[in-house]
Amino acid sequence: MPLKPIATEGRPAVSSRWQRYLDVLEREGVPPKYRRWYVRHVEQFISAFKGRRLGELGRADLVEYLDRLARDPEAPGWRIRQQVDAIRLLLVKLGGAKVAGEVDWDFYAEAGLRDLERDHPTLARELPPERLVRRAKGGLTEGGKAEAVLMRMVRILRTQNYAIRTEAAYRDWIVRFFRFVGEKDPDVLGMEEVNAFLSHLAIERGVSRGTQRQALNSIGFLFKHVLHKELALKEGFRAAGPSRRLPVVLSRDEVQRLLGVLEGRNRLMAGLLYGAGMRLMELVRLRVQDVDFGRSSITVRNAKGGKDRVVPLPERYREALKAHLAERRALFDADQREGRVHVYLPGALARKYPAASTDWRWQYVFASARLSVDPRSGEFRRHHIHENTLQKAVNRAGREAGIEKRVSCHVLRHSFATHLLEAGYDIRTVQELLGHADVSTTMIYTHVLNRAGVLPVRSPADFD
Repeated sequence: MPLKPIATEGRPAVSSRWQRYLDVLEREGVPPKYRRWYVRHVEQFISAFKGRRLGELGRADLVEYLDRLARDPEAPGWRIRQQVDAIRLLLVKLGGAKVAGEVDWDFYAEAGLRDLERDHPTLARELPPERLVRRAKGGLTEGGKAEAVLMRMVRILRTQNYAIRTEAAYRDWIVRFFRFVGEKDPDVLGMEEVNAFLSHLAIERGVSRGTQRQALNSIGFLFKHVLHKELALKEGFRAAGPSRRLPVVLSRDEVQRLLGVLEGRNRLMAGLLYGAGMRLMELVRLRVQDVDFGRSSITVRNAKGGKDRVVPLPERYREALKAHLAERRALFDADQREGRVHVYLPGALARKYPAASTDWRWQYVFASARLSVDPRSGEFRRHHIHENTLQKAVNRAGREAGIEKRVSCHVLRHSFATHLLEAGYDIRTVQELLGHADVSTTMIYTHVLNRAGVLPVRSPADFD
């Protein structure tokens, strides 16, 4: 029978089944002050299926109910997370629906965690430079000359089509530089201030050479393109010490142990990171039209350096990806039935192709469980998942798998490259698959000599 409503405050007793649920909440560490809310969420869930036993519910019933929770863009994130967790504990820990194990609970819980921030790299180009500069951490004096110069730099970076992450890095370094020199008039800044700042980073801050080089590149861009001054470092400049760290690489056995701990969508995404060698942001921004099952390939669009490239689609994950896309299509169809739901389009595509934002082909493969509202247009949007979701899952899985290395999503990309080279693939081929501009970047993965010729590429995820 369905659970009967539990006694709330002021009522004396609870049924044994409800007491078991309260025991589950206690074992799972749910704080006492939240338990009555968990109970209310479960009561609402049971009421939605009035007259039906929990054991009779199908996967479609659960998914439809959870979709309704996650689809509400006005619902506070903490409440969605709490509702999903309350239902999960009822059905998975206490038992009730046989299909509960088939539901991707992490996907729905993510709806209550994080949506893409307005200054997230995927969306930041929608914000004018003024908004980004004034929201920067430790920003400059509003209305000052330094702020105006920084805004001008951001506009020039966009005119020259620099990557949004490069723009953010340069912006942050210039804020730090201006604050270091006391927000002097930018027109009077010279090599003395630059030398002092770079030496400060090396001596007082102890940064690596790569970090110091990034700061220098930022200041160099400012001087050349905004202040129109020659940048020539004087003697006495203190360079940071050299560092040449080898990447963390998992063995093939460790990769399989890591993937074995992960479940559902997280396992599929981590498998693709390893099997195709993609960067994390390349994966989460993947669109439906970029997956080609006929040619067993994935097209990575507008990657680092603004380049496209093609990587192998691992056969091991072909069917799992097809099943995921079938579920994704069902979610897309449900969105469109309830009202037009759009997807973010980069650059001027939204103006050039007005219907593309509601076209299935342009949708994100790995979409957020939660809808967002564009504050300017009022459109409902379904963005890609927040990258932190997978980062945390992979990090946690590495600990659970007993891997005594620092495990991250990027480690799977390192492992992809190393395992291909160990298998005898030509380093130039691996360079192309990784999207490296210079083969010297790829050389860090191995001391193996280059082989002549290019072999047909097969994903390391499919090796016997």
